[in-house]
Amino acid sequence: EQLVSMGFSSDLAAEALTATGGDSIQKATDWILSHRSSPQSTATLQPKLDRFLRLHPKALAPAMGDDSSKRPNPKTQIHVAADDSNKRHKLSSSSHRQHQPLSERMRPRTLDDVVGQDHLLSPSSLLRSAVESNRLPSIVFWGPPGTGKTSIAKSLINSSKDPSLYRFVSLSAVTSGVKDVRDAVESAKRLNLEGRKRTVLFMDEVHRFNKSQQDTFLPVIEDGSILFIGATTENPSFHLITPLLSRCRVLTLNPLKPNHVETLLRRAVDDSERGLPNSVEVDDSVIEFLANNCDGDARVALNALEISATMATTRAGTDAVVSIDDAKEALQCKHLAYDKAGEQHYNLISALHKSMRGGDANAAIYWLARMLEGGEEPLYIARRLIRFASEDIGLADPSALTQAVACYQASHFLGMPECNVILAQCTAYLALAPKSIAVYRAIGAAQKVVKDSVGQNEGVPLHLRNAPTKLMKELGYGKEYIYPPSDPSSAAGQTYLPPSLLHHKFLEWPEGASGDFQDQEHRL
Repeated sequence: EQLVSMGFSSDLAAEALTATGGDSIQKATDWILSHRSSPQSTATLQPKLDRFLRLHPKALAPAMGDDSSKRPNPKTQIHVAADDSNKRHKLSSSSHRQHQPLSERMRPRTLDDVVGQDHLLSPSSLLRSAVESNRLPSIVFWGPPGTGKTSIAKSLINSSKDPSLYRFVSLSAVTSGVKDVRDAVESAKRLNLEGRKRTVLFMDEVHRFNKSQQDTFLPVIEDGSILFIGATTENPSFHLITPLLSRCRVLTLNPLKPNHVETLLRRAVDDSERGLPNSVEVDDSVIEFLANNCDGDARVALNALEISATMATTRAGTDAVVSIDDAKEALQCKHLAYDKAGEQHYNLISALHKSMRGGDANAAIYWLARMLEGGEEPLYIARRLIRFASEDIGLADPSALTQAVACYQASHFLGMPECNVILAQCTAYLALAPKSIAVYRAIGAAQKVVKDSVGQNEGVPLHLRNAPTKLMKELGYGKEYIYPPSDPSSAAGQTYLPPSLLHHKFLEWPEGASGDFQDQEHRL
């Protein structure tokens, strides 16, 4: 309504709000004047803008700060003049865009600009069909950082046949709460009643909301008050409630491949308006280095490119050339996608465990290195090695447990980085050791029998009970017990299980078998 009162058409105002996120009058006005207005048309808008700012002096206050004494005159803040030049007329927010990170400035605007997620954006995909039919479903995007979750969400609206049918509201679970969601929903319901447009509520980092907060989405998604789009880097199965998942389609994004990142980096180099200045030259080796060392995260690559360009410009001034040394300094070290309590944490420890189980020492050491370089706690790894020594090796090589416990103690004494070789030695030993899960299966079977009350969980047979007092001896405790060291032949026929479980076998292990260390030594 404010944009219309300035003299812009309702269609143009709707398009501007959609393009800029719908949260700022100043951004929307800037977009219109920069992209849609001609010098002739802007001359007719100036009187309406002046009149609007006189009547609404606080319309642009949020963008100017709280100190009214420091606010510039609105007429100098928004200046539209008709002249004979072809210069673009920009609001002061253009300087704000210059201070945005390169990754934000280069964000794709339409689905055709998105790279690396072909499985989601093919011509016959769900998203393309939804855009073509103007019937967007509620969606949860799940993927690593910097793979395009937010970009695709915003591009869905811009790529639709009629963007003016939608109002895009962007919130982050990091900075927003239930009140912000309710305010957005109330506004959406008013627009629905007026039959003007549908509201798309985008919630970034939605996994940060707890269960009760996530519950607030359920009724409004159910009754169609909003179209919900969530973005998360965490596994939705663990971090989102089941009712929310049942109302949304979960779409998985993959880490970007180096060639995809290269495409985005070259766009930033070639686009002088949103990307790097024309005075900055970037070697191909820099683009290749950043693409191969960002771990599929376009945001990391683009921001490192911007830092590299800043360093080169500071050093050389105009006509700066970004070198591979600038890129290495900007990136500092290879970016590793790893979270010590999330999806990557469990994926990597699973890969380590299964590589040792399969006897592949090379793969096991590689996954160990991935975890250590990602910052994993070494004692956590050592505890998992102890478990592996009993679960997967067991009686095939009883000394494996001793090796694993010694590894834990040594890692505790030394800490990182010195304990890395200790963990690697134990990992290699366990991977090459003979394997047996007989004990693992035996304890599992015994626990199942106890839980299922097979044998009615009878009391301990009298001859196996301890008899420390005279009364207990008179009651038959310990009676007829044969002490094996004193009478081995007679003790061989003695039973130790309850009567209902006599001859029940839990441990499948050949009589007289034992771990053969010589066989392991031969494999080493």
